Amino acid sequence: MKWKMTLGCAGAAMAVALGAPAVIGQQRAIRTVSNISAQDKASGAKQHPELLKEFGGAYAGPQARYVETVGRRIAVQSGLSNAQGDFTVTLLNSPVNNAFAIPGGYVYVTRQLMALMNDEAELAGVLGHEVGHVAAQHGQRRQKAAQRNAIGGALLGALAGAFLGDSGLAGVVQKGIGTGSQLLTLKFSRTQEYEADDLGIRYLASAGYDPRALSSMLASLAAQSSLDAQLSGNAHSMPEWASTHPDPASRVNRALQAAQATRSAATTRNRDAFLTAVDGVLYGDDPKQGVIDGNRFRHPDLRLAFTAPSGFGMENGTDAVSISGSGGQAQFSGGASAGSLDAYVSAVFARLGGNSGGAPQGEVQRTTINGLPAAWRTVRASTQSQQVDATVFAYDFGGKYYHFLLLTPAGQGVGPFAPLVESMQRLSAQDAAAIRPRRVQVVTVKAGDTVQSLAKRMAYTDYPLERFLTINALGRDATLRPGARVKIVTN
Repeated sequence: MKWKMTLGCAGAAMAVALGAPAVIGQQRAIRTVSNISAQDKASGAKQHPELLKEFGGAYAGPQARYVETVGRRIAVQSGLSNAQGDFTVTLLNSPVNNAFAIPGGYVYVTRQLMALMNDEAELAGVLGHEVGHVAAQHGQRRQKAAQRNAIGGALLGALAGAFLGDSGLAGVVQKGIGTGSQLLTLKFSRTQEYEADDLGIRYLASAGYDPRALSSMLASLAAQSSLDAQLSGNAHSMPEWASTHPDPASRVNRALQAAQATRSAATTRNRDAFLTAVDGVLYGDDPKQGVIDGNRFRHPDLRLAFTAPSGFGMENGTDAVSISGSGGQAQFSGGASAGSLDAYVSAVFARLGGNSGGAPQGEVQRTTINGLPAAWRTVRASTQSQQVDATVFAYDFGGKYYHFLLLTPAGQGVGPFAPLVESMQRLSAQDAAAIRPRRVQVVTVKAGDTVQSLAKRMAYTDYPLERFLTINALGRDATLRPGARVKIVTN
């Protein structure tokens, strides 16, 4: 997590991602463009560094080179260009399951989504789906709608116009009260998702891959979505991928039918090559950006830690940690070092209003939390449908300030987030040093190994079996064959 006062939101109108469920229907002709225009190249080149910044940067290492090779191979199947060098394929250092593409030949997939895959064809299928969105110009068609609906998530929606009416809307969107950088991705219509699925499947077939790979990847994503809901302890809470790309399970059978319709006899999956490539990739949070273990967040570099209330889920982004549940939503960020703590609280409110008109009036209150000087202020905010309380609760870490932005029903103030704000504490040097990254490790099944015995080697105390089954696309009754290779996650 790169902490700073201002949170950016780059490329919101153009990012393209796996999206809403598609209905089963007959295949039809899909209109696509046949080249990468100079305008698209210029636009993509401008957005590329901004997207890298928002999604944790490019992931370095052999995995990145492998993804680039596969991505370029599948991208040329689109007809956008016959030159593989016209495509920039990037593996992102993000712990969120996501993939997207933008016009200009830029294609992205996160290391977390790569870790969920089980063969090269699945990787090619996901990247092909994203290229399909670009080839069909779905981003351009949705750009105006995206500008009208740039606020994605309850927290952003509730705060729109809360301080300065519609005049503050752009500031709220750009200055970051959302659920992190993943709000860059867009939702597409069912028809558009249908088209992107079909194009991705056709690209798989024309590249010589098993066209059924996209269906199996969607099945893994459905399983991951279900697991994430279990991990959050909230059946109504979904991970960021699932919230912007609802119900991948409903697309599994449709994608399989579309694969069969290609009449391709290709069965290439390249599982061994993929497992060799994914071995050692970082899994989950990068300690440099802080880590989430259960309901606790720890940042070894910033030397701080806090705990989410029971029933609330957390998501770690490049610039912020989002905390959400039925009782409200919150975001943790900061890192400024100038001015007083009181001035910092006022500055946060002012930024939410787009820096036009100043901060809303209200008294800043002071307290001490676990030895840390703290200050907070609550403001009543009116939206189109309701009133809410918006609270900035800030801490002084020796001249550097960090804060929670809390949103609760009107009259509750800090309300359900009292345990959260009271849990903030300094992290000891010993505890900080003990935080180590998790990585994917590919192991060979030995005689006597079972899904249960291998699951015990997972670097998790909660749901180790479910995690093992999900990343390997296995059922609970699966029998492992000696000599086969599977993935585990270790420290």
